[in-house]
Parts: sequence; structure tokens; C-alpha cells
Amino acid sequence: MVLADAIIRLIPGVLGDNESSVDESFACELLEYPQYTRPRVYKQMEVPEVLLSGHHEKIRKWRLKQSMLRTLLKHPELLLKKEFTEEEKKIMLDILFNKEQKIEKG
Repeated sequence: MVLADAIIRLIPGVLGDNESSVDESFACELLEYPQYTRPRVYKQMEVPEVLLSGHHEKIRKWRLKQSMLRTLLKHPELLLKKEFTEEEKKIMLDILFNKEQKIEKG
């Protein structure tokens, strides 16, 4: 069943959005970024402002940074196989040298 699901998801048009399979966990050797829903505040946890901003490029960068941070903290061995883009290299340097990083819980 799992194998069938994994293969079927790669058929064009099955997922509705062609980018969905690219954005999934492990599609690019990174864990998935945190996911949020309503309400904006739940049990004293807030949706990060950047996600409410509507600024698609800032949201994309936030998601990438969170994916990289989660992977580094939870499964750093995955990064050994990763071929980093220039943008990802800059983000990783920022993560490694910025001591105020926090992983989102969403």
C-alpha cells in the first residue's frame, strides 16, 4: 500500500498541485517545516507573523530555514547527502552562527 501511494503521487495531476510532491518531507533531504492552522493563538503558541504577512517570498524563506533547522536538530545525518544551493548555504551559515535560533513547534 505504501509503495503504491508513493508511486501514484508522482503521476502528473494526481495531487492537484504539481509542487505538492516536491514540498513533502524527505523530497529534498530536509524535514518538513512546521504547519499551522487557526486559531492564531492556541495554548499560548502563536502562528509566526511572517506566515500571516501574505509575503510569499518571506514565507518561502521562513519555511526553508525552518526545514533546515529541524533537519539539523533532529536528523543531521540527512544533511550529509544534501547538495546545498547557494541560498541554502547562506541559510545554514546563519543557523550555525546565530545563537538565537529557535525551532518552531507547529
